[in-house]
Amino acid sequence: MKKVISQILKILLPLILGGVILWFVYRDFDFRKAGDVLVYDMNYGWMAVSLVFGVMSHVFRGWRWKIVLKHLGADPKMSNCVNAVFFSYLANLVLLRVGEISRCGILARYDGISFSRSLGTVVTERIIDTICILTVSAVTLLLQMKVFKHFFRETEADFNHLTGIFSSAGFYIILLSVLSAGILLFLLLRTLSFYERVKGTVRNIWEGIMSVRKVERPYRYFFYTLLIWFCYFMQFYISFYCFDFTRHLGVLAGLVLFVGGSFAVLVPTPNGVGPWHFAVITMMTLYGVSATDAGIFALIVHGIQTFLIILLGIYAMAMLPATNKIS
Repeated sequence: MKKVISQILKILLPLILGGVILWFVYRDFDFRKAGDVLVYDMNYGWMAVSLVFGVMSHVFRGWRWKIVLKHLGADPKMSNCVNAVFFSYLANLVLLRVGEISRCGILARYDGISFSRSLGTVVTERIIDTICILTVSAVTLLLQMKVFKHFFRETEADFNHLTGIFSSAGFYIILLSVLSAGILLFLLLRTLSFYERVKGTVRNIWEGIMSVRKVERPYRYFFYTLLIWFCYFMQFYISFYCFDFTRHLGVLAGLVLFVGGSFAVLVPTPNGVGPWHFAVITMMTLYGVSATDAGIFALIVHGIQTFLIILLGIYAMAMLPATNKIS
């Protein structure tokens, strides 16, 4: 019974949390304006370029994954690595964090690769991703310190205004997001610890985690990592040029919004829905974009990017059995 309740919470909690935050952000929003911009004003050429970078970020992640797996004595098809990454993002829309597990399951099925070892390589990826976003965040903070100081000066955010902060709805959104992330992490750790006790795969997982240390030609791994994060940023930044009200924003503004959105997607909701919108809209107003226009940007860009994830996931589902013959 407890296991059933735990599984239900893993599915419902992210959906409810994302829905509540999304409702709060768009509770007074005129969706007809977003529809008009989508039909008449958006530059679809720039959006297509943005989506190309989105696709390539997943492709480079698949290529980088094969490098590590090859060091472990495995030699999966390159197409399987890429399609497994495509499918993992779709799986995360359905059930949070199951995408990482599904990636390893796909290679175990089609290439006979140890599930636990490949899971260790995915854990390493997440550690490296964390290091990358923290590095980008530190650089962005240093470059845009004046913007943040201006924001706090204009809003007179000092210790005398703590009461107002704690009574604001935005504070409770952040608090709810942090608490939900903690609950989901606790449930995930319980699941993983149970799995490890039953399957006895700790050693294999650790071997997978440490595999990146002995990769041949490590510069290729580093190069692919740079390409992945470059594509992530370009996919977001180029979307500025899709709209008249954001095309004036520069690279530094793009970095600030990119970092804010990257941290927002850590909140356990499908593809960051809700927290990502809240973060991007709030931070975009720092650069003079109206709340309405920022809401239109977040709604359309996130919606199209999510649709891309769905399409790539469906493509992977079709291609994996078509390109692999299981006897």
